[in-house]
Amino acid sequence: MDRTTIGVAIDIPEPWGGELTAARLAAGDRVAEHVPAHVTLLGPTEIDAARLPEIHRHLGEVARAHREFTVQLRGTGTFRPITQVVFVAVAAGIGECEQLHTAVLGTGAISPAARFPYHPHVTIAHDVAPEQLDAAFADLAGYEASFAVRGFTLFEHDHGGRWRPCAEYGLTADH
Repeated sequence: MDRTTIGVAIDIPEPWGGELTAARLAAGDRVAEHVPAHVTLLGPTEIDAARLPEIHRHLGEVARAHREFTVQLRGTGTFRPITQVVFVAVAAGIGECEQLHTAVLGTGAISPAARFPYHPHVTIAHDVAPEQLDAAFADLAGYEASFAVRGFTLFEHDHGGRWRPCAEYGLTADH
């Protein structure tokens, strides 16, 4: 049985996506070379590759059932000491991200091994030295951005750990 690893995320548009990816690289987090800045809806999840068509249909239904919304990013936060992560906080759009996350999980084809409760955020440093985490936290403490979320992306992870976009799903402009 062929297996593949997928993820679902809201891409951070430019110029903010580039800024946050650069900040993650500056913090020494090499994952930023392969994974652009995003708000995760479904973290890396291994699935049976034969279920991809079912997942595509499901994600299309999820997108059609949800409206476009605005995300505001503001300041930094951390999951320390539980995990070595510093992030830019989602200050507005939290409820909509949570609803999308729950809806994405609404198919039997996706069974993630969630280690932690869902908390929408944009990672800017992960598993780097404590001083790099501290610097990332301080450097972006005053960060602010606001943008419209018009959709989300299904990614498939290649063998090198890169996220490859497979499909984009547009949210409904109005109901």
